[in-house]
Amino acid sequence: MALSSTIEYCTDRDLQDVYPHIAEYDLKRRIYNWVDLGGDKYVSYNSGLVTLLFADGIDRGTTAITAHGDVDADFEWFYDSATDSVYYHDTVTNPNAQVMEAGDDWADITERMRRKASRLIESRLDYRMAREIVKDREGNYPAIIVHATALQAVIILLKSHDPTNEAIAPFQHDCDEIIEGLSSGVIVLPTSISEDASKGVIREVSVDSSSDLRPVELKGHYNGSGYELLKIIVDSADETVIGTATFSVYAKSSTTLKTEQIVTSEIINGQYQTLGLGSLYIRWGGDDSATAKVYDDDEYEIELWGSSIDASVIGVGSSRMTRR
Repeated sequence: MALSSTIEYCTDRDLQDVYPHIAEYDLKRRIYNWVDLGGDKYVSYNSGLVTLLFADGIDRGTTAITAHGDVDADFEWFYDSATDSVYYHDTVTNPNAQVMEAGDDWADITERMRRKASRLIESRLDYRMAREIVKDREGNYPAIIVHATALQAVIILLKSHDPTNEAIAPFQHDCDEIIEGLSSGVIVLPTSISEDASKGVIREVSVDSSSDLRPVELKGHYNGSGYELLKIIVDSADETVIGTATFSVYAKSSTTLKTEQIVTSEIINGQYQTLGLGSLYIRWGGDDSATAKVYDDDEYEIELWGSSIDASVIGVGSSRMTRR
């Protein structure tokens, strides 16, 4: 379970991506019926809590006044919690002729809602994950978590503004669908370890845009211990093809990853070829086996978890086929 209350899984831009009109729901409320106390000083009784005061959209700042009797300069204001009244000084315009509003800075509102949404998403996933969502190796939260949190934050904002808003239902449906998918294992986080993680995942690291001969399939399992990250690099000349192109493989050492050479200049033949680790094999392919080519220093990596590591997601299930 998350212990921090400041982690945010989404940004204001993510809220905007989910609902472009979200800025219309800034939660400000009008303050009416200003009474002239004389000397350009006004009061609105039964105003409700005022943490920031806005006049015609202008933020009048955070007041440092400690008593309503000290409100005596232009645009100074004070909220008296004892009488639930707000006092305001304006020598230019009567507040009854302005749009006077109480609210919070928009950035503060969205931060509060994003943090609240993050805690709610964690709570709904805690029985599956029992920990905070972790970032991936590139320093980003999983896209599905970002999207779900943004949906939840939008829902909170819309409900705060108008609980009957018709836009809430589709956002709630999408959010619930994501949570259900994560809970059931239908949706898998990229940081999760599945039961087939020992088979490996191939990723491009640095590949020439003209290369069209590349790793297309892995076979076997990694039976080693812990975590492994293999480096696969082409070490033949540019524009070489199957039968002449070569690749080498580097595995972890006792101190770091992708440094110990375990396969040296193996000729790519289009068949299953060893990766130098137990029963793991790789197959290369292209759109045309005769002309598909690689370039020197094309680099890939294969991420592996030992088969003895406990999976963090539900295993692959079966589905029943029926005929109507």
